[in-house]
Amino acid sequence: MLTKIVSIGNSRGIRIPKAMLEHCGFGEEAELQAKNGTLILRPVNTPRAGWAEAFGGMTAAKDDLLVHEDPPSGTQFDAEEWQW
Repeated sequence: MLTKIVSIGNSRGIRIPKAMLEHCGFGEEAELQAKNGTLILRPVNTPRAGWAEAFGGMTAAKDDLLVHEDPPSGTQFDAEEWQW
């Protein structure tokens, strides 16, 4: 796709169609990199995005219980070798 470079104040920019941004997963921020004479534009991925909602859903479904009801008791090594 060809596009024109336009003036934006003292800077320059390009217009990217909304559908293309949505298709590529862009939000409000982007990572821009210059490499070998090419501009690379990537969406910023938020690590652990959506985790809070997922854990909230687990709590509501009472699916956030421990796998083992009793905590691990340790080993003979734990009881005899560690000095506190």
